[in-house]
Amino acid sequence: MKQKPENETNPRTPSHLPEALEQWHEDGQFQNIIDAIEALPREQQTPELTSQLARAYNNLAEPGDRHLFKKAVELLESVEKEYAGEHDWNYRMGYALYYLDQESKARYYFEKALEYRPEDGDTLEMISLCRKALTLPNAMKPFCERVKEGWQSFLEGEGRLRELLDAKQGGEQVAGLCHQLLSPAFAGLYFEVGRNGSKYDLILSPEGDKSRIFKLKYFMEHAPKEVHQNWNILVGRQPANGFVLRMFDRDIGTEDARVWVEELDDKQIGLSIYCEKLLPLLKENENQAYGLMSVLLDQAIGEIPAIRYVGYMDLLETPQEGEDICLADLLEYIKKDREIVTADQMCQWYSAYEMKPSEEEGWDLREDVYAGVTTCIPVVSAYYRGDDGIMEDFHQDGAVPGFFYYPLDGIPRNQILDLRDKLEQEISGKCGDAVVFTGGATGTECGYLDFIAWDLTAVLNAAVEVFRNLPVKEALFHTFRRNAGSIRIKKEEA
Repeated sequence: MKQKPENETNPRTPSHLPEALEQWHEDGQFQNIIDAIEALPREQQTPELTSQLARAYNNLAEPGDRHLFKKAVELLESVEKEYAGEHDWNYRMGYALYYLDQESKARYYFEKALEYRPEDGDTLEMISLCRKALTLPNAMKPFCERVKEGWQSFLEGEGRLRELLDAKQGGEQVAGLCHQLLSPAFAGLYFEVGRNGSKYDLILSPEGDKSRIFKLKYFMEHAPKEVHQNWNILVGRQPANGFVLRMFDRDIGTEDARVWVEELDDKQIGLSIYCEKLLPLLKENENQAYGLMSVLLDQAIGEIPAIRYVGYMDLLETPQEGEDICLADLLEYIKKDREIVTADQMCQWYSAYEMKPSEEEGWDLREDVYAGVTTCIPVVSAYYRGDDGIMEDFHQDGAVPGFFYYPLDGIPRNQILDLRDKLEQEISGKCGDAVVFTGGATGTECGYLDFIAWDLTAVLNAAVEVFRNLPVKEALFHTFRRNAGSIRIKKEEA
């Protein structure tokens, strides 16, 4: 056996590791950094080494290596208490989030980093890139491409998934494989899988968020025919008779809950629910209790009908006076004078709204609106609240909710809606299923046409052609973010 020379040192030993890490960083040998730090016993992985490990993951990753950037975020979150008040931690967090298509959150961290190192050139450059991406988010891989990759991945591994289901393997193994197969399409996805007679069910859940139904519906509709040979693809949890749920060490079924129903406007209902088995959890952890009951409600009436018809749900500590029904019978109650809606119908269900136009001279975009309609009220509502959460959810999957707007000068009042309809039809005709239009609005100054782009570049290119031949002096594109800029797609010379 060769003996190691006495003057030779091991760069991976703790005493020599700091110098080795710095040298590897300068040489771009980021995998060496990762290997060395992760080889250390857990007790030797200090917060400083964890932060350097996150930097190495950031540097090793190429755009599109989402798993590496997610790893960096997880590592940085684990040392937030130690380093959140420093430039490097905030910069590294912003960098990872930027490449995870979470530009709004990324900008926040870059701006925090700038507070600790004012005028830093790299930080200023990243803030500029975030602003550009928020204004024109077309650099990310479009959702339509991700959908193709997601279904291809699913086809390559669904045989193994069926084997696990047939063998009744553990839920974690099944869920892990299914998540892996669908991850090219979705950054995060709630789903259920199971056997249903001669076929298998893949149930895609919007988790109570109507805006997510649009993405899931698009994904479902673009499943290759080969998928349907073995699988039923469904959006939303389906009703299940006699369903019993075990959560938080409790067995609770739809037969265990009593419901008092209040009729609301637009065929919606309010539910007051008493469930004796749920009382201990309601007192211990109210959020968990409501989460459990939401799942039970989905199983009682179906997730899509729950989103459409349930206006509110209250959990009671004592029974309420008046007539009540069993939760298991709620579906029959709804069916008496309501249609059991599907995901497709939900995406075509319009809500009308009215607003009081701003009287301020410097009103913000869409504050001149006095009337509008939308099939995706969560996106419009979030915009007016200044909440970017829904936009982040779409952006991570390469989809962009946005709108075109144009001055109404010179357009007769009785032609405003006809113009909006013409825009929708002609843009759809040029870019096909790269877009779904979700409504629009009329303001005192501008008209607005709302949509979700599955391929933003294709939609903008089509819009440029269409607006060129329409009687509007100017047209612009804007995402449903209040803190972003606009992109001009038409401007007539004076």
